[in-house]
Amino acid sequence: MTTSASVPASSGSAMVGHGTVTDRLVNANEQYAGAFSDPGMDARPVLRVAVVACMDARLDLHAALGLELGDCHTVRNAGGVVTDDVIRSLTISQRALGTRSVVLIHHTNCGLESITEEFRHDLEMEVGQRPAWAVESFRDVDQDVRQSMQRVRTSPFLLHTDDVRGFVFDVKTGLLREIDPA
Repeated sequence: MTTSASVPASSGSAMVGHGTVTDRLVNANEQYAGAFSDPGMDARPVLRVAVVACMDARLDLHAALGLELGDCHTVRNAGGVVTDDVIRSLTISQRALGTRSVVLIHHTNCGLESITEEFRHDLEMEVGQRPAWAVESFRDVDQDVRQSMQRVRTSPFLLHTDDVRGFVFDVKTGLLREIDPA
């Protein structure tokens, strides 16, 4: 696993060197594009799988799952929770782009285990408007994976719900632990 040591973890600023983090990313893209050649791929994933996972920066999904560019669709959000927008993405993935399997990956030590729905109330007090979305916090990661599997399996919009599996990624060992949907 590689980490970015050039940006101090405690730096509360979006500034890096003589520019912003975004400037750094744009510069990296220019270098990438200089050596880029069109791989000639289709938008349809080769393995016909969609992976839904937490946005946590510690999860390098392609490396952890042995995936290459073009193998899967990846949908990420806070907690890897199956929300309406995830169902939207999975529906497009299945109906328009041919995926057949869904893999759900939550992880240990998730930030959503330490906040509550009260976060929405606090946000409303701060900005004067209540968010339309739910935080989807949880206390039991295994149960949340089960709930996410159930949301996928019962969605009327998804065509393929027979191959839906859920896992918890251990951020200390890198291992996946499968969750029984029962």
